[in-house]
Amino acid sequence: MSYEAISTFDIFKIGVGPSSSHTLGPWRAAQRFVQTLQQKNILKDVIEVRVLLYGSLAKTGKGHGTGVAVQLGLCGDDPVTFAVDQIDPKINDIAAMKKIVLLGLHEVDFDPNEDIDFLITETLPFHPNGLSFLATLNNGDAVAETYYSVGGGFVVKEGEESLSKDAVQLSFPVNTADDLLHWCIKTGMSISEIVMENETAWRSEKETKDGTVNIWRVMKECIYRGVHTPGMLPGGLNVKRRAAALNNKLVAGREYKDYDSWVDVIRSGGNDFKYTLDWVSCFALAVNEENASFGRVVTAPTNGAAGVIPAVLQYYIAFCDGNKEEKIIQFLLTAAEIGSIFKKGATLSAAMGGCQAEIGVSSAMAAAGLTECMGGTQKQVMMASEIAMEHHLGLTCDPIGGLVQVPCIERNTMGAIKAITASQLALQSTPDFAKVSLDAVIKTMWDTALDMSQKYKETADGGLAVNVPLSLPEC
Repeated sequence: MSYEAISTFDIFKIGVGPSSSHTLGPWRAAQRFVQTLQQKNILKDVIEVRVLLYGSLAKTGKGHGTGVAVQLGLCGDDPVTFAVDQIDPKINDIAAMKKIVLLGLHEVDFDPNEDIDFLITETLPFHPNGLSFLATLNNGDAVAETYYSVGGGFVVKEGEESLSKDAVQLSFPVNTADDLLHWCIKTGMSISEIVMENETAWRSEKETKDGTVNIWRVMKECIYRGVHTPGMLPGGLNVKRRAAALNNKLVAGREYKDYDSWVDVIRSGGNDFKYTLDWVSCFALAVNEENASFGRVVTAPTNGAAGVIPAVLQYYIAFCDGNKEEKIIQFLLTAAEIGSIFKKGATLSAAMGGCQAEIGVSSAMAAAGLTECMGGTQKQVMMASEIAMEHHLGLTCDPIGGLVQVPCIERNTMGAIKAITASQLALQSTPDFAKVSLDAVIKTMWDTALDMSQKYKETADGGLAVNVPLSLPEC
């Protein structure tokens, strides 16, 4: 059986906003390029570097910070560890000095306004998110590499011999939802148990647990930071941050000193529907306002949809007594497996599939994680995931001004609420009578993506992006 091995930590990546495909992916591509130059022992010979951005990267790259990302990647900075409060100073220094230090080792002349080309009328055939790096050496030779940011921070190099899909030997190979269900029925194991066993192909069980807990640490820190940061979002749209004001309203003067005591305050307010709904929205807003501000987030499975899974998991912790490490691990492992199946059968890239590939997939992942943690069967978990995606089919990606702000931030609140609703429906249903399978909805999502007009695929050429009259400065 041929299969693609995707780890939980391929789906959940720690990085910097605002976009996994337009920020994190290009950042990683730039890192790889300068590392290649170093490995070939020609980094010191480079006298000039240019970056060419194509397709969706060109059309919405300025609003998504693609130019910023490639500069930081060329410098060799890592999105997992680079201090986000140093992004603006470093980028400003490069622009002022018109020089960049490749991999932190070799300085060359570099003017971002001249050496990063946004080729908005050109698209490379493999994927809408293409970018090329051109390095000129002191002997006149040139080195060129092209990469594709294919969604969720995944990067593919043109012409690169990929590893065999089954190079990593998994205990339970999975490409489709039916494959996953087969292993669950055969072993009696839950989805998260199947995933944990597969993860041992890469690392020990303890390392997987520790890594998953660390993913949640970054998520919850992002939520907590977001609900305590007022102000305006960058980029020129003048969008006001709402999570902080909503948090202040909901806590109603009750005191807390840290994340844990904040959660206690949330619980003390009860669990009536309106109160719970407001909090779920607050959690999602907080994450994506951080994302829009170049904050540290977890790609889940993308940055544009980074708020859905943290919001639903925070809901489970605050309102369903889910603040247990083993339950948090269970939630994230289950969600990751659903995300990997969507990647294999469809796409995680809005530039390929519209926002159904981002918010839709994240909602399906969150619904699955919540359902397993709430005691659902394997079939109910898959049913919840199917329901969530079914009601995101055809969702377009039409960011105003090319920024991951409107309608992206609010869409995360909608995705979170749909995930919770889908989970509740599945838990109250008998999956054997369901008319639509998870594999069927994944195929439908991909068919819809292929049929969707290109202007609705993260180009800012259609939808709200052209129907909301706004005067934006260059950003």
